Amino acid sequence: MSVLPTVEKETGAHPAWSIIWLHGLGADGNDFAPIVPELVSPQWPAVRFVFPHAPVQPVTINNGMAMRAWYDVYGFDLMAQQDEKGIRASIGHLDALIAREHARGIPSERILLAGFSQGGAIALAGGLRYPQKLAGIIALSTYLPLAPSLAAERSAANADIPIFWGHGTVDPVVILQRGADSRAALEALGYRVAWHTYVMPHSVSPQEIADLKQWIGERLR
Repeated sequence: MSVLPTVEKETGAHPAWSIIWLHGLGADGNDFAPIVPELVSPQWPAVRFVFPHAPVQPVTINNGMAMRAWYDVYGFDLMAQQDEKGIRASIGHLDALIAREHARGIPSERILLAGFSQGGAIALAGGLRYPQKLAGIIALSTYLPLAPSLAAERSAANADIPIFWGHGTVDPVVILQRGADSRAALEALGYRVAWHTYVMPHSVSPQEIADLKQWIGERLR
């Protein structure tokens, strides 16, 4: 599988860590790149941030309009009918991005996966199934897709992977309960979820960035 086009930012020469960050529906790889200066601490080792652009495809819930999307969305109930083929295709794209970081000298245990909304869903679905140990998963304003098959398909290498989850209490797109149910499903399988809620809609807040900065710093030690 070919590697998706990306926006990249490196915080120093010869990065020792990578963070692959997936955007939400209709956005692109530029969406979260501007938060890098606010998120990074000068005490961290050099990090390469990789922000891929999702493929352009029609999205049913938006009247079939073509936009960047990690998978199709059929309706407002995200759990009722899922685009399993599209989700698994995007997991393949994520695997290819991880493989490229391997080729550039970053071992998987120094790679974090991050994503917002749809991107967070792919970070979770792909990261928990990835066959080699990863450094962590950052799930922002999202939910766990393909949950029924996770127990059978999850990777033993990432059974204890640390997960940061941030969610808005007034999110009208991925409602808080959907995130909480996903958290409960993960914890039932033994995963450790650092759960944070914020008074915000479907977005990112300054406090969330501050909490995430501390959490990432603990992973980079």
